[in-house]
Amino acid sequence: MQLAIKLIFAQVGIDQILDNGAATSQSIAEGWDKQWLDLFSSNLYGVLTTLGIFFAVGTLLFFMIQFLKDLISYEYTRPISALIWPFIVVVLLSNSGNGSILSSLTLWVRDILNGVNQQVVISADAEKKYYQQALNMSVAEEVAGSFLRPCQSLTGEQQSQCFDKAAIKVEVLWQKYREKYGNQTWINRLQTKVDNIRYGTGIVSETSFNSLLGSTVQTSIKNFLVSLQYAFQNLIEATMLLIAVLGPIAVGGSLLPVAGKPIFAWLTGFLSIGIAKISFNIIAVLTAAVIVNGPGQDPNVVDSPDLMWFIIFLGILAPILSLLVAAAGGFAVFSAISSTASLVKERI
Repeated sequence: MQLAIKLIFAQVGIDQILDNGAATSQSIAEGWDKQWLDLFSSNLYGVLTTLGIFFAVGTLLFFMIQFLKDLISYEYTRPISALIWPFIVVVLLSNSGNGSILSSLTLWVRDILNGVNQQVVISADAEKKYYQQALNMSVAEEVAGSFLRPCQSLTGEQQSQCFDKAAIKVEVLWQKYREKYGNQTWINRLQTKVDNIRYGTGIVSETSFNSLLGSTVQTSIKNFLVSLQYAFQNLIEATMLLIAVLGPIAVGGSLLPVAGKPIFAWLTGFLSIGIAKISFNIIAVLTAAVIVNGPGQDPNVVDSPDLMWFIIFLGILAPILSLLVAAAGGFAVFSAISSTASLVKERI
């Protein structure tokens, strides 16, 4: 993904563009990991844990009133099972801040979700690199056009020399693409289009140029949409981190004598964001596989297919769809947790 963004801006050498893409993506992932560790060991999480303890002490009065009421009404059956909640709250909120059981469990659940997400991406995308290839396939024309477009306003020998210099950079681009993805049909197809411009006769008109390599407006739109889906993934990470640090408050309020415990809602929200993250990656990889295995490899397609829909799908529709799936999954998780808790309470 970062590779595609770097390619769109294409203001430096091709080698830097392609080589720095993976490093940038890796540094962002590591940056979020570091932020999680730093935040959970910071004074902020300790303050929130203290606030959770304050909530627990405040709601303990309501818990004891309900406990005594149940003790009178049901003798010892239901009240004894309710005592598990103070025990859970005390255990989770012990060792305020750094090193608390709650912080360790939160990081553990996050590692599980990230592990599942990574396995999904690896199993579906490892060999063919569908997602990266489809994204590069959709922006490759704009990348080539960014090198060739300055030559459009020139004429005669100046234009020919400009095309030759631009072609050298584009040739490196084709080489890098083939090193990453092999001798793909879509690469050869696009190279033929660029050669038609380079070796054509006369001045290249705006219409013919745009018909071959797209327009600057289309480039800007694709750039925005790619950035939009990149922002969505960062928003998912930020939301997951925000929900995680609010865990002590949810645990502290779980002594309230209500059916829907705040800890259930907190856990559901945390898992729902994880589901949204996994869903987005599944949708992106599967859609990319359809593109790469379909029009990307079809030798009968003379002109490059219009993949603007793919960028729109990634930037707008896939995030919406993944959030809807997460909402449905979160509701199912909340119902399952609540039903399990009620069943356990009745059996104890």
